[in-house]
Amino acid sequence: MSQTVAPMPTTPLHENDVQAIDRLRQVYAKLRRELARVIVGQEAVIEQLSICLFARGHGLLMGVPGLAKTLLVSKLAETMSLKFSRIQFTPDLMPMDITGTDILQDGTAGRREFQFVHGPVFANIVLADEINRAPPKTQAAMLEAMQEHKVTVVGKSFKLDPPFVVLATQNPVEQEGTYPLPEAQLDRFMFLIELDYPSEAEEITIARTTTGGALPELEHLLHAPDILEHQELVRRVPVPDHIYRYAARLVRKTRPTDSSAPAWLKPYVSWGAGPRAVQYLILGAKARAALLGSYMVRLEDVQEVSSPVLTHRIITTFAAQAEGLSAKQIVRRLVDETVHEG
Repeated sequence: MSQTVAPMPTTPLHENDVQAIDRLRQVYAKLRRELARVIVGQEAVIEQLSICLFARGHGLLMGVPGLAKTLLVSKLAETMSLKFSRIQFTPDLMPMDITGTDILQDGTAGRREFQFVHGPVFANIVLADEINRAPPKTQAAMLEAMQEHKVTVVGKSFKLDPPFVVLATQNPVEQEGTYPLPEAQLDRFMFLIELDYPSEAEEITIARTTTGGALPELEHLLHAPDILEHQELVRRVPVPDHIYRYAARLVRKTRPTDSSAPAWLKPYVSWGAGPRAVQYLILGAKARAALLGSYMVRLEDVQEVSSPVLTHRIITTFAAQAEGLSAKQIVRRLVDETVHEG
């Protein structure tokens, strides 16, 4: 006999939180205007990066070289007065090159002692450039920092100061000499952020703005304590019960072995998204709602974050690849069908 889960009442926001969301919306609008001074287009990418930051998630940027991925991430850190670090991943990169290591140095009273030298992972925003070029052991060191917010070196643990966000990049074209991230490690990333080629008008603007003088310095809009407060605020954004049900139903439909999965999906998907996808759908929707000034999560917020949350968590079969059906297209169809179900 099936049991019906009783809906839980949605707790409205406190008046102070309402005012805080209004301030966050204004800051986000200023942030977009500041980034537009150096970044042409890419509005959706900027929104997804901001969602990752305020939802305490990590992002995987996918795009061909030359789409200003590094510039965008560094300028985002600049507007927020955060410590930015860029790590260029190469096949010879070792874990200690990321985390740091103990170095023997002269200490007090003429004695020599080991002192820990912090690696580039000790920053607020870390750009892991071409993360799939490093061997698995080095990737694992970075992914441990992402998951645990700490690093372990020679048996000692060192905490990473919040806020801590890793934005990794991958080149989707060149795969020779790379170590693709396993699916279990891809699941650590909240969003898969896809960057596409600019339009013709945007490309002309890029040529005009980047072939002249130096790029302008951006205004510092937020500091680390402000961001931590906004991250806590995002967690308090109320979610109606039917939104929780929608997110869970959408994720369960990606699994070909689940009874709710549509018949058309089963030949094309070998593995679907796990429970972490439901968490990130809700957190992403909360962050988007707050950034846009909404005091409650709406269905459209979940729909907008469904593609970056689910695309890299769906493993397609050879049949899907043979027919040119991508995971992104499967997610889009699932979202459309689930909405029509009400």
